[in-house]
This record gives sequence, C-alpha cells and structure tokens, in this order.
Amino acid sequence: MAETVENATVKVESKPVAEQPKRWADEADEETPEEPSASSTSEDKGAEELGVENLAIDEEKKKINKFLDEPEDSNIKAVTTGDTPYTSASRFEDLNLSEELLKGLYVEMKFHKPSKIQAISLPMILTPPYKDLIAQAHNGSGKTTCFVLGMLSRVDPNVKAPQAICICPTRELAIQNLEVLRKMGKHTGITSEGAIPMDSTNSIPISKRAPIMAQIVIGTPGTIKKWMSAKKLGVSSVKILVFDEADHMLAEDGFKDDSLRIMKDIERISSHCQVLLFSATFNEIVKNFVLRVVKRDHNQLFVKKEELKLESVKQFKVYVPEELSKVLVVKERILELGENLGQTIIFVRTRNGASLLHKSLVELGYEVTTIVGSLRQEERDKIVKEFKDGLTQVLISTDVLARGFDQQQVNLVINYDLPIKHDRPSEPDYEVYLHRVGRAGRFGRKGAVFNLLFGDRDQMVMEKIETHFSVTVEEIPDWKSEKDFKGALRSAGLL
Repeated sequence: MAETVENATVKVESKPVAEQPKRWADEADEETPEEPSASSTSEDKGAEELGVENLAIDEEKKKINKFLDEPEDSNIKAVTTGDTPYTSASRFEDLNLSEELLKGLYVEMKFHKPSKIQAISLPMILTPPYKDLIAQAHNGSGKTTCFVLGMLSRVDPNVKAPQAICICPTRELAIQNLEVLRKMGKHTGITSEGAIPMDSTNSIPISKRAPIMAQIVIGTPGTIKKWMSAKKLGVSSVKILVFDEADHMLAEDGFKDDSLRIMKDIERISSHCQVLLFSATFNEIVKNFVLRVVKRDHNQLFVKKEELKLESVKQFKVYVPEELSKVLVVKERILELGENLGQTIIFVRTRNGASLLHKSLVELGYEVTTIVGSLRQEERDKIVKEFKDGLTQVLISTDVLARGFDQQQVNLVINYDLPIKHDRPSEPDYEVYLHRVGRAGRFGRKGAVFNLLFGDRDQMVMEKIETHFSVTVEEIPDWKSEKDFKGALRSAGLL
C-alpha cells in the first residue's frame, strides 16, 4: 500500500531573518581548512545584495494534493502547487524508472519498497515540470535515496557534462552520499565526482585542474563555489541542485552566503534547474527564509514538530554524582554490556572533552577512536572508513558527525555532554539533540540513547528537551547497577 500524507497546509509567515547564534558543533570545526562559513569575508555578494529577502510567496496557489492524502495514516504534511497530479508510489516501478536504476535499487541497495518519505516525495521530484521541493524527514527515513534517485533519474548519459549537483555541510557527508550514489547508479554508467577539500599535500591547484566532466558532482559549498569561480565546473547543463542538511546550509551560522551564491549562479544560467532542500530539521527562522528563496511555484513536505522523534530508539537518562563518574558509566556499564550489540557513538561537546575521554577510556583498556574537526582531512576519512568497515566499535565525536552520518550498525548513542546553545549554556540545542539521536536505530532498527547527567544544569537541560519533544526519558535508577542497565537494554530490544 502506498504511504500517504495528512490533509494539512503549511502556514508560511514572513518573519525577519534574525542572526542565529554560534553552535558548539561549528566551534569543533573552526580550526580546520574545511570550508569558509557564511560569515567569512568574501568578495562575493551576500544574501542581502542578492535581494532574496524581498521574495514573496503566493499562498493562494498552494493546495493539498488529494492523491497524497490519507490523514489517518500519516504524520507528514505535504502541500503542492499548480495542477500537476502526484500519486504516492507503493512500488519503485510506479516511478517510471529505467531498468538500470531498478536493478541498482533492488540488487545493489537491496530495497523492497519505498519508505514513507520516498513514496511521497519521489513522485513530486520525478514528475514534470520538476518543481522545487522543501522536504523535512526523519533521520533514517530514507531521504538520501530520494535526492540521489532524483539526480540519477534526471541525468542524460549521452551528455558528458555536470547535470546534477549535491551540496553538503561536511566532507564526511559528501563522501557518504557519493558512495550511495555510485552504489545505486552502478548499472547506469553515469559518472560522478566528489568536490571536497583535500589536504595541501594531495590537492591539485585549481589552475591545473581539467574541466569537470562528471555528470553528477557531490561536495561541500566552498569547494564547489571555488570550482565554479575558476570556470572548472560548468553549470549550463545542470537540471537539479540538491542541498542536504539544508537547514544548516542556509542558516546564518552555516554556509548561507556560499549556498545562495551557488544557487543564484546556477539559476541565472540554467533557469529551469530544480532545487531540492532536504533536512531532518528546519527551525522557523530558517524555514521562513528557505520558503522565500526557492521558486514561488514549489512543493513542500514537513513532519509535524511533535513527531520529530524516532520511535524505534529508546532514550534513557543517567544521573551521576560527579563528572568522573561518567567515564565509569561509559566503560563498566554501557560499553561492556553493549560490546556485542553493534557499534557505539559517544558525543562530547568540545575537542578537549573528546581528547580527555579518549585518554581515560584507553587507560582503562578500551579501544576507541576519536574524530574532531581539527584533524587533518585524511585522518578524518581514515577514522570514518574504519568505523564504517566495522574495524572499530566505539567512536568518540564532537558534533561534526551529528548530522547525516549513516552507519546501520550503530545501536548505541551516548550523550556524554548534552548539546547546548553556544551562547546560552542553559538552553538545549534541540536540533543537534535530534540529529544525535538519529545516529542510532537507522531505518527502524532498534537502538538506545543514554544521556549522562551531572548537576542541576544538566537536569534542567534534560527537562527542557523532554518538554520540547513531548517525551518522558526513562531514568536509570542506579548509575552503578548492572541490573538496571541490562534492564534498559532489554527494554530497548537490544538484549
């Protein structure tokens, strides 16, 4: 049966775009040559000069598509524009895909049928006249497949030029999406290339690069912008432009200026280019801004705020008497009990915190790897690959991996430090929390999240998180009790 959407409209309010505060996740990356942020000095015009703030939306043209409408069976709101009929896809065959792509989906990806988000969004992506789409979907819901399949479907294999571009906030996510694309498109003959920053020892000067002939380019905003500026990445044939983790790409403290410049440069040359914006979260400031940036005649798909949680993931909170007790909980309770349950990601707030925890666990005899933004690119790639290949079981990370990192064997997530706002330590960063939780229980698998709490501030932050997401996070009665932790893992379906 086809997945369906709720009969609801998305109300769009024109609010001023306020500057968003700096985040801990961004601080974790600030010493790397990764990509210039939106606030960095540039000769290019910013958002204000591009005039995007003055774009308006004609709400009267929006309507609910009746063929995507069964409200009792969905928590997704979809709004379409114009008269184009869209029908949910219960099978991939309903999407009029090539045999080569179907083979990639069934044989290489081992998919059986479209997920809910795929059943709803793919008809909107793949049906002419190819309208822009703003889509919000759960972590692990299969949204990567939506835009990867969209890109592969739009490429003409006979045209040896870039026809699809996907922009991601981190090189890790760009590499991951490129791997998915090459696997899914294995039988199509479509060529692809990664546009990511390289260490200076391995990078080729832009002046010596040959023009990019790959039909699909996936990369980070700074590198893509650099290639375009140097006339190495032509965009006259680009039919589809994707922003993964779009909320971060278009946030004030993200890559807003670079993203807008790329979008406007492509649309100026290829006016009919379809723009897809995918993310698990869109706060109201970014959402309202995004709605004013895309074409007026676009489609929308949003998950209800109260549904932004993963039902397959069980969340727990553990109160400890002192900060050092967190290390003992991690080693003697969670890791020892969970060592045969899959892989574990431990999130810390800062690079220094990651280093101290790494040292403590190694001294206690545990093998762990740690990834932070200040590592050289090659080191980051090596650590991620080893973890994805299953060579390491425990990974300590700052929020450089909170977004989009997909590893299906991750069943345990530990919030060693709760995510908080950079400039307001008593305020939770709800979006980061949601993204962290989303690293466990990918695609409906069982998973558990342990939040380690010390002191009044942690307790207050945790209470705010519970209130915001309308959930009650179960408390582990005794942080020293092996029985209590076994019971928690058992209730999460992991024991």
